Amino acid sequence: MNFIKNHKWLTLFMLLLLVTAGTVVIFLQTPVFGSLPEGQRLSRIEQSKNYIEGQFRNQVDTPMFSEGNNFLTVNIRYLFTKTERLAPEEPLPVVKMDLKNLDRNQDVVIWLGHSGYFIQLNGKRILVDPVLRPRASPIGFGGKAFPGTTPYQPEDLPAVDYLLISHDHYDHLDFPTVLELKEKTGAVITGLGGGQNFVRWGYPESKIHELDWDEFMKTGSGMTFYAIPARHYSGRALSGNKTLWTGFIIESPEHRILLSGDSGYGPHYKAIGDRFKSFDLVALDMGQYDPLWPYIHMTPEEAAKAANDLHTRALLPAHVGRFSLAGHSWDDPFTRISAASQGQPYKLVTPIIGEPVLLDNPRQAFSAWWNGLQ
Repeated sequence: MNFIKNHKWLTLFMLLLLVTAGTVVIFLQTPVFGSLPEGQRLSRIEQSKNYIEGQFRNQVDTPMFSEGNNFLTVNIRYLFTKTERLAPEEPLPVVKMDLKNLDRNQDVVIWLGHSGYFIQLNGKRILVDPVLRPRASPIGFGGKAFPGTTPYQPEDLPAVDYLLISHDHYDHLDFPTVLELKEKTGAVITGLGGGQNFVRWGYPESKIHELDWDEFMKTGSGMTFYAIPARHYSGRALSGNKTLWTGFIIESPEHRILLSGDSGYGPHYKAIGDRFKSFDLVALDMGQYDPLWPYIHMTPEEAAKAANDLHTRALLPAHVGRFSLAGHSWDDPFTRISAASQGQPYKLVTPIIGEPVLLDNPRQAFSAWWNGLQ
């Protein structure tokens, strides 16, 4: 009798496991997870020197975690370690501009929080890594944005000439956002393989442009977009590093700006600085850092060093101010980059979300708006 009873429980347990596994498999096939590269797109990827043994690789050795740590130990640490002030207690200050009626002749960068930007250069409108909803997650929990930091919705944006996506992580490539922007988007520029997601989501191939590191795309309007190396990784579901993570340089006849994407510090910054000589503005990853993963995000002090490697006139903090994805307080990046930037040859630019940075006004002043906020 006990054998029959135990066998029944074992059968129920195995059935539950099968149902759970089947549910996960079905869920991972839903559109939010995109699609892996295939066909001619995969053939092109396989020709890249950065694609080795079925995966994209960083230019220098880049372990995911520090020595002695792995996915399990990191998650255990986060389950049992409490960090104070991961998110602000009150809504952060924002400015909501009428983006549809901005003077198109004004060269401007508008930070949308985290790594999102609305940019006007040479009369063209550029949108970068937009997450225009209050979560950076494929599910209904996790990745919650700070209070007040989601002032813009897709309907608030004008048609954009170029949509730039640095990589496929959920805090940079947001499925609902890009789906709603499909009819407003002139062209998509992303790293190798990343276009497969857009194909699945209904974007025509004619709009999709994929670049390998150090490749560039010239437009008939005098704009040039460069894909530059970053020190990071990619993946939306269970398969990792099948698409290329990248930073961007955007160049017009009047200005040159750099957006690092997610990246740890590395020799690529000096190489880029040596090649391009100077930048009007660079936006550098300096948030979501942790000693457990020191190679895939920069600390503020490393970002200050990278800014000098790049010979930039101005530095804009990136990967900050909207989501908490690491174990530091929400304002720690701003406090530390302010200290690290004292006496540096570049100007630290600290707009609130939505506040325009005027590229033709080097005297424009910004406040330390995070001071005094809890």
